[in-house]
Amino acid sequence: MDFKDFLNGIPKIESEILLGETAHLKMVPPERKELMKDIDLVTTNPKKAAVMMLFYPKKSVTHLVLIVRNSYPGIHSSQIAFPGGRVEEFDKNLQETALRETHEEIGISPDKINIIRPFTEIYIPPSNFMVYPFLGYCEHEIAFELQQEEVAGIIELPLSEFMDEHIVVSKSMNTSYSDFFEVPCFKVNEHYIWGATAMMLSELKETLKMTL
Repeated sequence: MDFKDFLNGIPKIESEILLGETAHLKMVPPERKELMKDIDLVTTNPKKAAVMMLFYPKKSVTHLVLIVRNSYPGIHSSQIAFPGGRVEEFDKNLQETALRETHEEIGISPDKINIIRPFTEIYIPPSNFMVYPFLGYCEHEIAFELQQEEVAGIIELPLSEFMDEHIVVSKSMNTSYSDFFEVPCFKVNEHYIWGATAMMLSELKETLKMTL
């Protein structure tokens, strides 16, 4: 999609009703649905994080950026994600967290990012985080500077490829709550995107279907 067409669709995106859990559940295996039934968020008192779903032009074509996390001893090692991270005490609000973390992880200054709107938050049981996504865009082409300690690489996903229905597949894998079962994923090149990031992508995709 030409980036001008994306920009023209922003007013509709801003006003569209989000599908929230309905869109999230499309990328949730049955095992996770059962797990979520027994979770009391008041008792778990999750930590907070914010991420940025960032669109930008590349040779006038609309792209979405994702990051490949480094390998480390942790739950989300080597996974595909949006730039973002934990809320710090000095952050004024969740939007500022998403902007700050995006700057730290991929080098895009907050003053280059226009926020369109927040999307529906998602709880991640294994790490006990509530993640708040924000949709934003840069008006001009951007150059990435990766935070080497956390980011192994980036994925520049063309919007037209993201909107193709063939990008949604299922894959047998191990997770923190079950072994070897079919998980709905987004397949981008050799990468499989699942879990919370896939759920956020699902809501984003459903919103764009209705607005672009």
